Amino acid sequence: MTKQTKSATGRSRAEDIADRLREAIHAHRLTPGTKLSEDEVGGIFDVSRTTTRAALQMLAHEQLVAIEPNRGAFVASPSIREAREVFEARALLEPRTARSAAERATPADIALLREHIDAEHAAMREGDSGRALMLSGEFHIQIAKIADQDTIEDFIRQLISRSSLVIALYWRRQNALCESHAHDALIEALARGDGIAAEELMSSHLVDLLSLLDLRQTPPGSLSLKDALA
Repeated sequence: MTKQTKSATGRSRAEDIADRLREAIHAHRLTPGTKLSEDEVGGIFDVSRTTTRAALQMLAHEQLVAIEPNRGAFVASPSIREAREVFEARALLEPRTARSAAERATPADIALLREHIDAEHAAMREGDSGRALMLSGEFHIQIAKIADQDTIEDFIRQLISRSSLVIALYWRRQNALCESHAHDALIEALARGDGIAAEELMSSHLVDLLSLLDLRQTPPGSLSLKDALA
């Protein structure tokens, strides 16, 4: 049996490659429908097809990659129905989680959220919409972490990951990104310990985000694999 080479941190090479691909997908450098050729991915990272296949299987488990018999691996392309279901699920989970986070947030948690949103704002000012989107999703995950509900956090993490694909396919303009005022208002509610306000703000924020998606839009183009992973 082939063993995966471990890095100094104890991670396998396949896990490292999956991380690089995941980041490129979340930042929209690799868009839905992009073919992930085992030979090309392996060539970029200078690894065997076995290692490449293991990385792609990890992402398939997360539903970021679709592996089709006799065709290969592609960045997943959620259907319109799946897109709606993702946001319906978020609307069920995240408002209540924001309320729990407001009840538990410490000054250190708030400081971390403020640092995070500063990075998000910086990315938007620099015109790096892909990075801004990735940071926006991580902001929502951080709120789930503050709520200290591991099972719910895992669900939200998966939904945020799927949302990145949905937005890549269906956003109709730049401000389909989480707008800064929505996150600013959420931070202020968490800082006050105002669970009711945090719940209401998160609920309206998700409705606004869904309203900025055009569920008839055709997928955009993508960078080459080599450029996307540079």
